[in-house]
Amino acid sequence: MEHFIGEFFGTMLLLILGSGVVANVVLSQSKGHQSGWIVITFGWAMGVFLGVFTSISLGGSGHLNPAVTLAMSLFGDFDDSLVVPYILAQFAGAFVGSTLVWIVYKPHFDITEDAKLKLAVFSTSPAIPNTLHNFLTEVLGTFVLVFGAMAMSSPSDALGTLNALPVALLVLGIGLSLGGPTGYAINPARDLGPRLAHFLLPIKNKGTSDWSYAWIPVVGPIAGACLGILLFNSL
Repeated sequence: MEHFIGEFFGTMLLLILGSGVVANVVLSQSKGHQSGWIVITFGWAMGVFLGVFTSISLGGSGHLNPAVTLAMSLFGDFDDSLVVPYILAQFAGAFVGSTLVWIVYKPHFDITEDAKLKLAVFSTSPAIPNTLHNFLTEVLGTFVLVFGAMAMSSPSDALGTLNALPVALLVLGIGLSLGGPTGYAINPARDLGPRLAHFLLPIKNKGTSDWSYAWIPVVGPIAGACLGILLFNSL
């Protein structure tokens, strides 16, 4: 149970800070309105820092990411019996975290006219829709995340035992460098859980949840995480 609790609260806090910083930047009349991409990337990095630290403190691994959990189970050193509880906790935490952001920003959602900006608080979308290139962007971003995290850990450490700060800085770098094309989901739970929240919540004039794109930030990160661990292990 402690594994579920750690991953749930870690992912919930990740989304509170991550979705929260997007809401602050894109929603109308927010104090941080139009403060820019660098603010968003720093907010997500701080979300990763707090989420990883919290997850490990409460008995989780600090994965916060189904792609990492699956890849570690398939090609790394991770208990297979924990895969389903971890992934359920990650999706649940992402759903709850993004829902809490909607609650506190509801007046700003109500007055924001652009439905795409409302969706952006919950999930990613491509700047230029191109299935192949969008997919490859998510694969590469997650590859860098997993390969970099593995490289920063000692050979005897599990991925989740990394100190939270290096992982947060790594995510910051990915956002600044590779975030432009797709918004760098690099995490199926971070995108699909909040996208489901967007679909279910009574958000005023919310528009579509863009389900036609939703598979890319799920399949791409899984492929990238597997490639990252496979290559690191081979080296």
